[in-house]
Amino acid sequence: MLIYAKQPIYYLINNYPQMIKILYLVKEIEKKEYSRLMKMGFEVKRIPNEAAQKMCKNASHQGFLAEVSDYKPYTYQLFLSKKFVLVLSGLTDVGNIGAIVRSAYALGVDGIIACGVKQLPFDGITRSSTGALFDMPFAIEQNVHDVLNDFKMSGFTTYGATMGAKDIRDVSVAQKRVLVLGSEGEGLSSRVISKLDEVVSIEMAHEFDSLNVSVAGAILMDRMRGSN
Repeated sequence: MLIYAKQPIYYLINNYPQMIKILYLVKEIEKKEYSRLMKMGFEVKRIPNEAAQKMCKNASHQGFLAEVSDYKPYTYQLFLSKKFVLVLSGLTDVGNIGAIVRSAYALGVDGIIACGVKQLPFDGITRSSTGALFDMPFAIEQNVHDVLNDFKMSGFTTYGATMGAKDIRDVSVAQKRVLVLGSEGEGLSSRVISKLDEVVSIEMAHEFDSLNVSVAGAILMDRMRGSN
């Protein structure tokens, strides 16, 4: 898959150089850095900006593109032995998912499961997570109800985020827990909510419609991580 922009590519260079097949450079870089890159085991090619623009369909590449090995999703059953799992129910926005991946990795989530989708563009998620996807176990499973049932059978307490529910600061969070975030526009379905052990929300200081799902998710993950 093709990754572009300096930050995610350098994350892979510094942490997962074995995943890079070809590094494409558009801009001149320092000779010392170029020499370092040439010794890292992947091919380095200089290409004109016109070729780079065509490769990334006129997106902002910042002078760096890379062909990297495809991300291989995990099997979600591997997460049943963990303590803190995040379930995304119907989320499809690549930018939001990438931001959630970054937050989840930073805040100690053990694994993420995307439900209600058959596949996701992992190249875009890698870019929007600035490479953190390669550090965050990520699975895809179409049926969210099967996922929730499996985790509840394995001793997890399930929590879902929805407006108007109990403030997360007033909730005693279980040691083995699943946090479920709904889609950007619709939130959690009534059927999903009916299967949860508890629904939670973030109490606002001022009247406001709602927070972006990645922002709300980060706040909830932070407030739920103390039981690890």
